[in-house]
Amino acid sequence: MLDLLHGVRVVSFNHFLLGPMAIQILGDLGADVIAVEPPEGAFQRQWSGGNIWHDGQGMLQLCANRNKRSIALDLKAPQGKDIALRLIDSADVVAENFRPGVMEKFGFGYDALRQRNAALIYASASGYGQTGPYAKRPGQDLLAQALFGLMAITGEPESGPRPVGVSAVDHHGAALLALGIIAALFRRQRTGKGCRVEASLMQAALDLQAESLVGWLNAGKRPAAVSAGRHLGGWYYPAPYGVYPTRNGHLALSLCPLRTLAQTLEEPRLLSWSEEQTWTKQDQIGELIAERLVTRATEEWSALMEKAQIWHARVQGYDDIVCDAQVEHMQALVTVAGAGNTAAPITVVNHPVRYDGQSAQIRLPPQRLGAQSREVLAELGFASAEIDKFIRDGVVRADEDS
Repeated sequence: MLDLLHGVRVVSFNHFLLGPMAIQILGDLGADVIAVEPPEGAFQRQWSGGNIWHDGQGMLQLCANRNKRSIALDLKAPQGKDIALRLIDSADVVAENFRPGVMEKFGFGYDALRQRNAALIYASASGYGQTGPYAKRPGQDLLAQALFGLMAITGEPESGPRPVGVSAVDHHGAALLALGIIAALFRRQRTGKGCRVEASLMQAALDLQAESLVGWLNAGKRPAAVSAGRHLGGWYYPAPYGVYPTRNGHLALSLCPLRTLAQTLEEPRLLSWSEEQTWTKQDQIGELIAERLVTRATEEWSALMEKAQIWHARVQGYDDIVCDAQVEHMQALVTVAGAGNTAAPITVVNHPVRYDGQSAQIRLPPQRLGAQSREVLAELGFASAEIDKFIRDGVVRADEDS
């Protein structure tokens, strides 16, 4: 079992996806994560992508909330706030992804908490940053993709802007927030100093496009449009870099000399284009390649390209991924017992990094709301009778009430 962050306690006031997923990373690495939710449950328990519900749990809950203990508190009640402060006092890290100002209203803002513990790591995720003209605006993955370029570069001139098919900004923002927390913990180990760590959807979206943006910002003559062509994988790639239909599917072609490709495809017209033109005539070259590739099956072309050492890949759907030999070998998808209504098994995406050849383990599947409320309160020193009263008064919700 990985214990890279053993002994680190994280108190998480997070909801939706970016915040919970960031803190899940810390839980995977051995931190003791305590997720604080309102008695009715956080947003991730109320909404599910695809309207898919498994054993009473939605996909937002299942994908980003493993390796966490759950306590449900009414933070608007004075006793709930007192319990939260006692919990915070036991923490190395406090993490939240409310809109700027919400934690301050609860009395849990950074300035207030660092007065209690100067060594505290206080991690915040937001839509656009803690200050500035967008600070109070609602932040969400689709909106960030629209505002900060991802839609524009993913779409095509004919069809217009198009979002990435997953919450890529949330996912990347989660990784950045986790990275920042770990860096702050490392500095605290050396200096004893706490730190405020901030991540945002805006900066995650921009960071995802670093290669593209740096190219555009430093171009002597900036291109008029940054949308991809019909087949090309992006505005700043040469032909043939992109995706092409075959007789029975699609092939992705990476960087490749046109001469080699022309010989493999038996398409002499490709030889009329220079390597310089692969940067300026992407659409025309792409159409020639597409005309040829559609005449044979993916498997036939793949065999020829393997022989010619052309970098390529069959475009796989989810049905293909679950049977992919390398995915199976790396145990990238894992099935474990769940904690839903009947403890039915769940299959999730595994922690993506290995350490000395070892992958992280799922010590706790995503928990029912308030599953560890009694346990956590007892650790904080509350007597059983006090805990019972908190539950009767609605200050705390425990799993037996779910």
